Amino acid sequence: MLEIQRLACATVATVAGGRNLNLALAELWPRHPQLSSQQRSTITDLCYGTLRFGGQLDAILAQLLTKTLQDDALRWLLLVALYQLQYTRAAPYAIVDHAVQCAAALGKPQAAGLINAVLRNFLRKREALLAKAAGTDSGRYAYPQWWIDKLRKQYPSNFAAILVAGNLHPPLTLRVNRRRTTRDGYLELLTKNDIAANAIGEDGVTLGRAMPVERLPGFAEGLVSVQDAAAQCAAPLLDARAGMRVLDACAAPGGKTTHLLEIADLELTAVDHDATRLARVQQNLSRLSLNAALLSADVINIDAWWDRTPFERILADLPCTASGVVRRHPDIKWLRRMSDIPQFVKQQQLMLDSLWRLLASGGKLLYTTCSIFQEENSLQVADFLVRHADAKQLPLSGVHALDRTPDGQLLPDSEHDGFFYALLQKT
Repeated sequence: MLEIQRLACATVATVAGGRNLNLALAELWPRHPQLSSQQRSTITDLCYGTLRFGGQLDAILAQLLTKTLQDDALRWLLLVALYQLQYTRAAPYAIVDHAVQCAAALGKPQAAGLINAVLRNFLRKREALLAKAAGTDSGRYAYPQWWIDKLRKQYPSNFAAILVAGNLHPPLTLRVNRRRTTRDGYLELLTKNDIAANAIGEDGVTLGRAMPVERLPGFAEGLVSVQDAAAQCAAPLLDARAGMRVLDACAAPGGKTTHLLEIADLELTAVDHDATRLARVQQNLSRLSLNAALLSADVINIDAWWDRTPFERILADLPCTASGVVRRHPDIKWLRRMSDIPQFVKQQQLMLDSLWRLLASGGKLLYTTCSIFQEENSLQVADFLVRHADAKQLPLSGVHALDRTPDGQLLPDSEHDGFFYALLQKT
């Protein structure tokens, strides 16, 4: 456990310095090839859990310290150990002992007494500490205060439920490839393999328990793809039909690209500015035996790549704060700043205005984000309609998940992430 704890602390500290958690973990594994799959899984859980409940753990630690801890390495060590004590089944004595040893391994043996005292005091006073931590917003909900304040203002009746949903473990949801099998057929295949699952949406299947994709029956053969139920709404909403010329802007990693092609035979171009991420689109296309034209380009600078032939359908899945998917990416809560929102809004405006030029008369553009902040969603669309007299917003229909949310805002819950959809037509 000592090495696991040390590597988890170092990784979380890297994220606190501004690094994406997934990238930090991806860079960690090659440097430590001796780690078993179980050890990797444990390190991943410690990193995700510490960041997911960081606000609560911070509030607890503040009560246990007599003065502010200036050493960041020790602070992260204590937060990881507090997460272990509160949320894992590891033996408490082992967690405390390894945290003390970890301090020594970090070159801070003088901190042994502090580490031991803080963690043992938590074990003795756990209930009182948790209760007092819950007296503050950040300690209760485990989010930055500005995030809580924004949701309280924008969703006064259900902001608490949104925050709680963002701290849940996300379900593993699959999209069945309707070109290769049926949803019922795949559910039968799962049953034969003793894998519990339930149907969701049009083509979705949610597993009772997460598992590595390589263990999913038929995954390598292209029977299914991993895609959240909310994200599965995009392709049906775009209403792309056989033979249409379609653009998928900001396409990586390709979940929506491949879903569109599973639904209809299209002349589809997938664009993304990141060539490395675009390679993942090709991998997904190849696994599913689908074809699309891939283009590494900036969707704002369309004159550099557009051939002047309009598209009949455009999927604009644009960069955003990703505030709707924090349960999958808890580092977002601590990497984002309130000042980031206007920057994303401006980028989205520029992208939408550029993409609108590519749309044929009578064509449809589906604007979507994985955000729950209104500035990026309903307010963004309202501003767009003011700027473009030739645009009208169409009602969303034909997708069950949106029946109860005519404004297009899906909020995170036990079944899906937070997403926003707006269907626009050029008149």
